[in-house]
Amino acid sequence: MSDVELRKPEVLVVREHEREIEIASGAMTRIAGVSEALTGAKGIHLAEALIPPGRCSTAHYHSNCESAIYVSAGEGLMLSGHDLEIEEVIGPGDMIYIPPGAAHQPVNTSDDQPLRLIVARNTPVELVVEMDGKGRTDC
Repeated sequence: MSDVELRKPEVLVVREHEREIEIASGAMTRIAGVSEALTGAKGIHLAEALIPPGRCSTAHYHSNCESAIYVSAGEGLMLSGHDLEIEEVIGPGDMIYIPPGAAHQPVNTSDDQPLRLIVARNTPVELVVEMDGKGRTDC
């Protein structure tokens, strides 16, 4: 019998006050709701990333996972490309796909509103490689 057959499937609701701050990357804070630690998830991860006005994450890539991002609020740029030379304007309702190894850096271009990103990954634990000296360093 598999593990799935041995344990009773259980739906878990993680309340806002139960979520956990996972990382800070530059000025970005990511708060997990579905993670291995919180729910026992084995093949998925879901979090909200918050970037304050005029700030950004560090330039980075994930070596072991795909990411999908939904822009829920705010306005900004998604930098990508080998040297983060591509700038895409992003805003509410946009969805972004990031394959493993793709360099990226979200930037909040607003003067007064946070950039809110809903981030899903296909692994519960990501391997992040920071790209020192790449992308925007003024935020």
